[in-house]
Amino acid sequence: MDEVRKGASRRADISPELLAQLNAGTAPSATLSEGLAIDFATLLVAAVPDIPTDSVDVVREMAGEGVTRRMDAVGEVLLRHLTLDGLPTIAEHTSDTVRGWACYVIGRAPKLKLNAKLTLIRPLADDRHFGVREWAWMAIRPHLAKNVGHAVKALEPWARDPSPNVRRFASEATRPRGVWCTHIEALKQNPELALPLLEPLRADPAKYVQDSVGNWLNDAAKSQPAWVKALCTRWQQESTTDTTSRICQRALRNVGGGK
Repeated sequence: MDEVRKGASRRADISPELLAQLNAGTAPSATLSEGLAIDFATLLVAAVPDIPTDSVDVVREMAGEGVTRRMDAVGEVLLRHLTLDGLPTIAEHTSDTVRGWACYVIGRAPKLKLNAKLTLIRPLADDRHFGVREWAWMAIRPHLAKNVGHAVKALEPWARDPSPNVRRFASEATRPRGVWCTHIEALKQNPELALPLLEPLRADPAKYVQDSVGNWLNDAAKSQPAWVKALCTRWQQESTTDTTSRICQRALRNVGGGK
């Protein structure tokens, strides 16, 4: 039900009543503008009432930073305070922003191996709210980038999962360039390393996944356009579906061969 309400497209359109609910963690955001309007320090106290004052001050002092840096900072604060034992407290919270913080708690946990992180992040990658699904891959992406081969192998089952949200995570989390995140140099130079993830998605029925795969290949085409063209040519020969055609058009939109 989180995404049914038509949200405010501008911060100025957010009513004081709704903003109070967002800051209290009693209402989910319906748009990016609503999520960006939330006072993290106020929400943190509402969600975790026993959080130390100095931790709240750290979050409050970062109010002028970019949202991804602030999400990461809250994740670090919560990991110290709650440890992983307290993860359910925030991973099941009403507020999508708080559940997003849970993603960063998992991402920040220093002793967790990648497979353990993926196990914990999976429910959040399949969350009902669009924003939480984005925070899930962004929080894990640095760990995927450390060892691309291991990451691709770990995500292969995700690319074949029944849930389109999980399949999309496998693609979006490994985009060579991505959005609001650092690049993965190994995939910019050698995008073929991710073929075990891309091949199962080349005719995915979900537009949500198609867009991600097309964007993945568009990223790769900025460094390796010939490879992307060759891949799309092969895909369209082997898979004569509208979905594959749509993915390839999106992939080639900046290098020719697409509409």
